[in-house]
Amino acid sequence: MKRATLVLAAAAVLAGVIFGRAGLAQDFKPKPPSAADWAALARLPDFNGVWEAGGGGRGGGAARGDGAGAAGRGRAGGPAGPALTPEYAAKRKALQDAAREDNETANCLPQGMPGIMGQPYPMEFLLTPGQVTIVIEAYQQVRHIYTDGRSLPADPDPKFHGSSVGRWEGDTLVVETVGFSPLTQLAANTPHSDKMRIGERFKLADADTMTIETTITDPEALTSPFTSTRTLRRHRDWTLAEYICEENNRNSVDQSGKAGINLTTPGSPKK
Repeated sequence: MKRATLVLAAAAVLAGVIFGRAGLAQDFKPKPPSAADWAALARLPDFNGVWEAGGGGRGGGAARGDGAGAAGRGRAGGPAGPALTPEYAAKRKALQDAAREDNETANCLPQGMPGIMGQPYPMEFLLTPGQVTIVIEAYQQVRHIYTDGRSLPADPDPKFHGSSVGRWEGDTLVVETVGFSPLTQLAANTPHSDKMRIGERFKLADADTMTIETTITDPEALTSPFTSTRTLRRHRDWTLAEYICEENNRNSVDQSGKAGINLTTPGSPKK
């Protein structure tokens, strides 16, 4: 009897997934790319290749103390950080007062959006019909931006990078992203609500320079939209390195949240 119940429950879950995908398919049905679709790529700005924030040499020149990239310092003369509502200002203060010596990234969880786009690690852009793919060296993360005409999901699954759709406005890629994991933050020690929305505008300033203007809106966490701009430099002779966060991991955290590190050389005999 228990086995039959489990089988029925599993079947119900599977049916929900299938019918859920079928429902999405009724709203939008992607088509295989045609020769004309591939040819159309040649008329788009050339975003392909490996880019680095700041352009100060591999892994340098782009680190921000806020730990959240797009949610750091805004435009010249702008505020030093997002303007929070009283509720979320209190939440940020509580997180700051907790003063843990580790965080999600120390335990190999990626920052997610918007922070992952401000990491001081390279990222590779790949343009294909109906999609822009961003492969980020840090944590070996991949963002999918769909430019095939689909709409944002009405009830998105919470994900580290959210769900992104884009469109081309002349030479500018305009992207909207929704549906973020509660493990992500809009700035250092600053949580967001489930209503956070991120808009991005990608544009080439010259052949090897890209600007990304990022605007974060969150009616529960922010008193007004927060906009920042960053610059990427293309390195045509670069390839992405492998990034395995857990490899040779010697970090630890005790029950009180105090961080520690094992300095013993890997493979050395125990004393």
